[in-house]
Amino acid sequence: MIDYSVCKKFNLMDETAAPKAYAVAQIRENMSFSDFVNHIAGHNGVFSRGTVQGVLSDACQCLVEQLLNGNKVQLGELGKFWISLSSTGADSPESFSASNIKTVNIVFTPGPDFENLRGKATFNLVSSRAAQAATLKAEKTGDTIVDIEAARNAARPTVTP
Repeated sequence: MIDYSVCKKFNLMDETAAPKAYAVAQIRENMSFSDFVNHIAGHNGVFSRGTVQGVLSDACQCLVEQLLNGNKVQLGELGKFWISLSSTGADSPESFSASNIKTVNIVFTPGPDFENLRGKATFNLVSSRAAQAATLKAEKTGDTIVDIEAARNAARPTVTP
């Protein structure tokens, strides 16, 4: 089940447009590599937790190696990995050098196991993180009223022109 909250967002391309409500996925847990390994090993497979951890660690190392060699890597049903580059522009191709390259990004295209996740998902509307934090704070301090709007405003980053 996917927890989500709803928040209003402004259209950055049209400053005159009214904000609209959008869904925001709420992450339940940041699963560590160790927890993920234990989860995989717990599926009654023939491989121990150590074997699963070793295979995944080696796979990550090899994936990085192959990406740095300029290869696109297809990992079965998981999907494809390759790199893209971000660079600053140069006045001409002749004046462009590797020093213009600022970042190497990893691109991932999901495989067939990830197709139609929307059709497989169920959704659960929950309060925003700001509202949850404000409610918890009120419960701890014995307050009986929670100002949700103030909590939302406090959670928003301030943008200075």
